[in-house]
Amino acid sequence: MKRAKGIGLPDVQAVYSGPEGDLWELIMGRQIHIGGFKSSMDLAEKAGIGKGMKGVDLCCCNGAGMRFLIRFRGVEKMTGVDATDKVVERGKKYTSEEGLSDKIHFVKAEVTKTGLPSGEACFVWGEDAWCYVEDKDALIGESARLIAPGGKIAFTDWIEGPKGISDAEAERYMKFMKFPNILNIDDYSGLLRKYGCDVDKAEFTGRFAPHVDLYLNMIDKQLTYDALKIINFDMNMMNSLAQEMQFMQGLAHDGKIEQGLFVAHKKK
Repeated sequence: MKRAKGIGLPDVQAVYSGPEGDLWELIMGRQIHIGGFKSSMDLAEKAGIGKGMKGVDLCCCNGAGMRFLIRFRGVEKMTGVDATDKVVERGKKYTSEEGLSDKIHFVKAEVTKTGLPSGEACFVWGEDAWCYVEDKDALIGESARLIAPGGKIAFTDWIEGPKGISDAEAERYMKFMKFPNILNIDDYSGLLRKYGCDVDKAEFTGRFAPHVDLYLNMIDKQLTYDALKIINFDMNMMNSLAQEMQFMQGLAHDGKIEQGLFVAHKKK
């Protein structure tokens, strides 16, 4: 695990309460994770998530993952947990607009202490967002608490890649992204086993580098004005963000950062 000093939940809340969060949604769409719909479908299929199930989405952001699961996997009920007021309120709005408020419930809370009942969920879900959580141990422990025996923990996340990342590279990357730490495949697998789960899938998706290329191309070739408007036409800020994105692009192409996919089930 690589750690960054001085980054915590208030920094993440500031991002998703302000223009940076709006920029991510502009570039990546409402499914603010690498791979969008295809990534969600891949994770759901590998985890066997389907009709009639009830799940919890930890770090649910605007609820796009939950709406996907209801619409395309036949999930019966979803509860989303996030600690940022703006994204929770935005999620309720988007969910209402799609006519899914009867199936999706939002809770504003820290994902390491949700206050939800133990052992009632069929699965816990996460997409490229657990990298923002400082206490990964407590996060996995809470995930395991929420699911019934045999239940699934299914998530993707931004993790250290197969080539490894230096401390200096990790520090710059985490400072830009407001990640308190980044784990590797073994770190997450070890935590899942610690909390009584068997790991069914722990793999790199290979999506990270081509999608960073896509996002940079979109800003450069199509969405420049839209992005500038979000940041009040601050060209210095735009150039700074572009430099950090290009740095991240290099890390991804060098195999130093990746999107990881994990599926585990709680032992009976």
